[in-house]
Amino acid sequence: MNVLNETKFIMDKYDIHPNKNLGQNFLIDENSLQTIAKDVTKTDTIIEIGPGLGTLTSIMLEKAKEVIAIELDKKMCKILEDRFKLYNNFKLINDDVLKVNIANLANKPKVVANLPYYITTSIITKLIKEDIADITVLIQKEVADRISAKPGEKNAGAITYFVNYYADTEILGTVSKECFIPSPKVESEILRIKKLPEKRVKVENETLFFELIRENFTKRRKNILNSISGVIEKEKLEKILEKLNINPNSRGENLSLQDFANIANEANKE
Repeated sequence: MNVLNETKFIMDKYDIHPNKNLGQNFLIDENSLQTIAKDVTKTDTIIEIGPGLGTLTSIMLEKAKEVIAIELDKKMCKILEDRFKLYNNFKLINDDVLKVNIANLANKPKVVANLPYYITTSIITKLIKEDIADITVLIQKEVADRISAKPGEKNAGAITYFVNYYADTEILGTVSKECFIPSPKVESEILRIKKLPEKRVKVENETLFFELIRENFTKRRKNILNSISGVIEKEKLEKILEKLNINPNSRGENLSLQDFANIANEANKE
């Protein structure tokens, strides 16, 4: 049975109608599924977020030491329990992923998942903060492109700088919207995030550093002097920018990660 027929069979058997509020779009393309799971090995404990019908789960259970699935929808949990009840390397958690301490579930787990689009950045931010070192996710193409952009590039955003501070990123493939049931309105990409052994730049005060970046990108039409003067008093900021040889009229979106680190470190001295 191919993935499409299998998905339709399970949906009919359990009378499943994808929940738009939970971002349920079931991937039915075998090649994409294999690409997402291609780096899973027998030594890996995998955390899968939002496994849905278990299509990706079934592939990873054959490749991994253990798969720990976190699923919010109780109807999906019933399907997963039925489908994988004979697997001794499968564990299911019925909860909201944003409320689960992922890092405490296993020693050095990897995350591999088809993420709900509506909370993608929240989940990725959470995983990085919890020190998950290896993350492979299928997400909306626009978001994947923003996350994998380099700081200073046109499509970069606050999430770009956040992820780049901690990790390297790689796009593993593009997935057409026709590869899902139901078809989403956008294309998707498979993104891998690998944590760096050390943070990319030296920052004395991370809270200040990230506050500057967030403030800048909420006011990205303004120049750097005006966009972050709500965080650093303008007169002080002018002196910092002059010392660092940063044009106060430049846009913050054109600054590098090191530039923001330098501003934060100078501001933190006083």
